Amino acid sequence: MHINAGLELLTTAEAAEYLRLKERKLYELVAERQIPCTKVTGKWLFPRADLDRWLLAGMMRPQGVVPADPPPIVGGSHDPLLQWALSESRAGLAIMPEGSGAGYRRFLRGEVIAAAIHFHDVGDPEKDANIEVVSREPTLYDAVLIGFAAREQGLLVAPGNPVGLRTMRDVLERKARLVVRPEGAGAQQLLLALLKREGATLQDVATTIEAPTGPDIAQAIRAGHGDCGVATRAVATAAGLDFVPLQVERFDLLMRQRDAFRPALQKLLRLLSSPGFAQRAAELGGLDVSDAGSVRWAP
Repeated sequence: MHINAGLELLTTAEAAEYLRLKERKLYELVAERQIPCTKVTGKWLFPRADLDRWLLAGMMRPQGVVPADPPPIVGGSHDPLLQWALSESRAGLAIMPEGSGAGYRRFLRGEVIAAAIHFHDVGDPEKDANIEVVSREPTLYDAVLIGFAAREQGLLVAPGNPVGLRTMRDVLERKARLVVRPEGAGAQQLLLALLKREGATLQDVATTIEAPTGPDIAQAIRAGHGDCGVATRAVATAAGLDFVPLQVERFDLLMRQRDAFRPALQKLLRLLSSPGFAQRAAELGGLDVSDAGSVRWAP
């Protein structure tokens, strides 16, 4: 996890004075991995900016707003690389894939420790909508948005692309049967944005069934329930389907700053900089993980 902590580093005595704690208590927090710090030549140092964020993260809030210890669940959007990373990191984190919108709302209610999001602006699919959404939410004053991957999104189609789809215009003109995602899902937002770019709406396409996740879209196409659907190249590769690229998007992890220092999320974040993570991304295809683990937004 790459956090710009600023240049001011406090010694143990300075940090204890700054936090109005006894040094013994500070060492206890260090031993329990409950406070941001680093060890240099045998001495503990405390980035002042991270201490400020740590203090804000622990601020008392009205009951029911944000639990002190959210469940060890990553909600939000499904992604094959994220699912692999959660298992490979052995962080003890479960996954609840139900779409960016649903996961984001769960995160705001404190029902998950992190949310995987890939929002899209229906009026401008090129806009970095993840940052736009989180930056206007006042309750995220203690949150941080961690980059996970830039992903290729496009149309999943049957092997050989029998309908001959190359663009969203083709979907409209050839009346291709489209498998859709639930309202609020990032892929559904992207679909609406791409249709709007063509001067069309969802009512102008032949939709079939609603699929909860990208892999469910893939299964629907394989079963003959539709001709195409919007999902990532990695989903297409895993399902043995063909893929028509349409857009590159940002896929990020949203978490509270205090939770980012907890052992479970630290295990996951450390994995993002490992060679094995980059190798797995290359195997899945359509993923750029060059800035995985970097802070993309913090208030």
